[in-house]
Amino acid sequence: MKTEREKMLAGEFYFAGDPDLSARRLRARTLFQAFNRTGEDEGERRAELLRQLFNLTGKVPWIEPPFYCDYGENIHLGENVFFNFNCIVLDVAEVFIGDRVLFASNVQLYTATHPVHPADRATFLEYGKPIRIGSDVWVGGGSVVCPGVTIGDGSVIGAGSVVTRDIPPMVVAVGNPCRVLRPITEADRVMPPR
Repeated sequence: MKTEREKMLAGEFYFAGDPDLSARRLRARTLFQAFNRTGEDEGERRAELLRQLFNLTGKVPWIEPPFYCDYGENIHLGENVFFNFNCIVLDVAEVFIGDRVLFASNVQLYTATHPVHPADRATFLEYGKPIRIGSDVWVGGGSVVCPGVTIGDGSVIGAGSVVTRDIPPMVVAVGNPCRVLRPITEADRVMPPR
């Protein structure tokens, strides 16, 4: 028989009030609240709290407090990831973030979802769908990435977008719902190639 955590990570209906899940959320809240209270001169303390929150063994991401998440342990970070102020990651399903990804302020990544029918919602069971964000992506301020979405390498999501479906690599996508505006080409370069 699967645990509620196993069901949660498998994308099946699960009970969020499960004691193990509640304890894991409390652990995450304790860590990110401590992180959010750190000062600019507490770089090593911030790094240690983030190592614990994300179970990191590699490089620590650059995160501007405040930052919020459900579990932390379900967020898989590449190298040189940056979260600006006030970002939220609801990681009831896994969140995979590539290298050199930039999140502007107030970006929200939501893997959590609920049944559409009110009779099903009344059971208080929920489920999640993973989010995958490729390398070299920039997500503009105030954007929301919905459950189950994949954003391809190199793409830019315009500020205020609501990303409800997959975005291919190397495009600029904007709006609510977010739609591909155009491809990113060599004409977009502002610096000479290295």
